[in-house]
Amino acid sequence: MIDSEDREQQAAVSRLLLYYLNSPLAEGCRLRGVLPAPGAVRIAVHAGDDEDGTTFLYEIPHDTVAPYYIPGLLRTVLAGTQLYGSSDISEAMGMTVIRLHPEEITPDPEAEYGQTLTVVRALSDPGDEENPFLIGFLMLGDSLLRLYVQRPDRPGAIGVDVRLTDTTTALIASLPSLIEEAQHQRPSLDDPHCDLLVDLTNQ
Repeated sequence: MIDSEDREQQAAVSRLLLYYLNSPLAEGCRLRGVLPAPGAVRIAVHAGDDEDGTTFLYEIPHDTVAPYYIPGLLRTVLAGTQLYGSSDISEAMGMTVIRLHPEEITPDPEAEYGQTLTVVRALSDPGDEENPFLIGFLMLGDSLLRLYVQRPDRPGAIGVDVRLTDTTTALIASLPSLIEEAQHQRPSLDDPHCDLLVDLTNQ
């Protein structure tokens, strides 16, 4: 792993997939590891019972897909029967390596809990004077999530309502400026956990 972009991509995939150590990637399939390969990441997935199952390495080239889409790609691959050419199959460390072609796979959409995790993880790093701290969250149902954030330079919590969609990552990036826009703000009358509510559900 000499290329710095490969390193960053590898680290991003590793962080993203940590969650799946606690839950199956798909029915009967569990994450066993995330391995570096030249220009790609290899995801170790154990299919079947611990003793009788088999571990596969699914190789995904770095230049074909953003890390965020990898769990959906794996769910699609693991949920159905896939055909692979001989050039896409190899072996490493006693495991079968299967090279995937993400441009040919439609990612299975993330469930609401997984989308929530993506948003909360994106905001969980401590903020600075311009970026808010995430201090809480509440799933309100119907793909609606309320984030509780606080600016380090200001007292009081702000409740921010967002819809869990494919555009959530872009929304999170613009959150610091959006919460300052008056047209999205209203007093918090029914939520005692924040002083101000910001409605970003139409963003």
